[in-house]
Amino acid sequence: MQRTENAPTVGEIHAEYMRRLEQRREERHRYARLNHALGNWRLIVFFGGVLLIWLTFVPRWIPLWLLPFPWIGFIALLFRHERVIEQHRRLTRAVTFYERGVERLEDRWAGHGTHGARFLNPAHPYAIDLDLFGPGSLFERLCLARTAAGEERLADWLQAPADPETIRLRQEAIADLCPRLDLREEMTLLGEQVRSGIDPKTLTAWGEEPVRLPSPALRACAVALAAGNLLAALAWALGYGPLSLLLSLTLTGVLGISQKPLVRKVIHGMEKPIKDLALLSVLLERIEQERFEAPLLRELHAALAVDGKFPSDQIKRLQKLLDYLDYQRNIYFTPIALLLLWTLQCAFAIEAWRAQNGVRLGVWLECIGRFEALSSLAGYAYENPESAFPEFLSGAPCFESEGLGHPLLPAGQVMRNDVRLGGATRLFIVSGSNMSGKSTLLRTIGVNVVLAQAGAPVCARTLRLTPLHLGASIRTQDSLQAGISRFYAEILRLRQIVDIARDDPPLLFLLDEILHGTNSHDRRIGAEAVVRTLVGRDAIGLMTTHDLALARIAEDPALAACNVHFQDHLQEGKMTFDYLLRPGVVERSNAIELMRAVGLEV
Repeated sequence: MQRTENAPTVGEIHAEYMRRLEQRREERHRYARLNHALGNWRLIVFFGGVLLIWLTFVPRWIPLWLLPFPWIGFIALLFRHERVIEQHRRLTRAVTFYERGVERLEDRWAGHGTHGARFLNPAHPYAIDLDLFGPGSLFERLCLARTAAGEERLADWLQAPADPETIRLRQEAIADLCPRLDLREEMTLLGEQVRSGIDPKTLTAWGEEPVRLPSPALRACAVALAAGNLLAALAWALGYGPLSLLLSLTLTGVLGISQKPLVRKVIHGMEKPIKDLALLSVLLERIEQERFEAPLLRELHAALAVDGKFPSDQIKRLQKLLDYLDYQRNIYFTPIALLLLWTLQCAFAIEAWRAQNGVRLGVWLECIGRFEALSSLAGYAYENPESAFPEFLSGAPCFESEGLGHPLLPAGQVMRNDVRLGGATRLFIVSGSNMSGKSTLLRTIGVNVVLAQAGAPVCARTLRLTPLHLGASIRTQDSLQAGISRFYAEILRLRQIVDIARDDPPLLFLLDEILHGTNSHDRRIGAEAVVRTLVGRDAIGLMTTHDLALARIAEDPALAACNVHFQDHLQEGKMTFDYLLRPGVVERSNAIELMRAVGLEV
């Protein structure tokens, strides 16, 4: 799938972000001044009202009928001030949204976003190796989600490759969302309260609890008693005896007491969920208002509506039931509420709402999560117009890229290389000196495969690949708690990668300095055995090494291997690197020069 030709350049996007940022800052400053002025006026009117009370009752200079006016004004100022404060907060969030956007465009984003470290799984075959989570990670660069559901869905997509059809649908959805900057801003502003206020697990659990609906006979009895109470009260008001009213109220009391446990569970059990739903409905309503062209987005939009009713309407209906329930707190309505069994009737209606919509809460959260994940990838696509959507192929495993770079490196530091694996070349053996770019190449390939199979554009001019499993051994570490050495942790990871190679789709493996924790003889034998097993299972991949003896593995035609390398140059006592991938084996090492460069006497 190709990007649109008329997409704005990075410079134009930066200019648009700066224009909107300055506009939001000016508006925020204006509301800050208004906030300060209204605060002062509230004080003036308050003390003026107090003075008016004194003038009315002590010297009696002011007529009594003027007394309410300053307090009416004070209440009006209070409501106006609350709206101004909320708008100021909203504009502050908008300023932060565009400040983060400018930081991303200027490569200053690391450490300022949601890093998603809670999703780190040491047992995952590539998450730690490719910096998917944590400060400065891929997740931090991508994530614009404001709900836990959105963050979880994005994390899932980065850790598990999608099938080609799902990827195609996501690419179309991302292309549809890409130019909708206003929508991303509004979703961020609306979702800020959701992030701090909503608990999806509690909300879903409340919706899935067994429904405590009464039997139809019991509901009919409650309605009949309410009607009987009204008729008995009317008869008593017209002068008839109170016996019927007393009998009806007695039956009402018996029913109310018998159902009191149900009422208590219903009313107290929804205090937290109703607050969460109120926040959630704001996001849902914004999505409902949008019209999409991409099939996946239209599917998400349609999944929200049931029988032509959207979730925001259903939630508003529940909020009305809560408002009705609050009527009983009015001292004038309390006698009527008792006659109508008001609390019990409201509890029945709330449980009926939950019976109809409770199981849908999980669907609504899932739709928001998927939408926010797509919106995050669309934001990345918008801010990187030079990136390209990958093309997925069928057949034998392959990875063919032109101008491949690492998406997390600053634009001015990205060195691009062409990498082609598959067919006659199944394995790259990458040699080179320290700091020359070997590990970065592995991470560059891996992170772009993660982006591609999540549905996002990649940091490359072109990328063609087949569906691939990923397995990496780049950053294996020892564990003091588990009593595992670094070498043992590495061979456990290699075993995991070999096991993954048994499954479909084929494996793309990324092995950095394989088995460097042992001697050269064992390393050569072990490394050759591992890559022979992987290639024999239809895998493709790369292996980096400092040990040039491993480069001779490529002499075995059964491995379909190719030697490539990075070079370095020593200029005026300083090491320089061009990070360009070249064919063949590296011819020199820089370890001694680097040791001398830091002051060691070698």
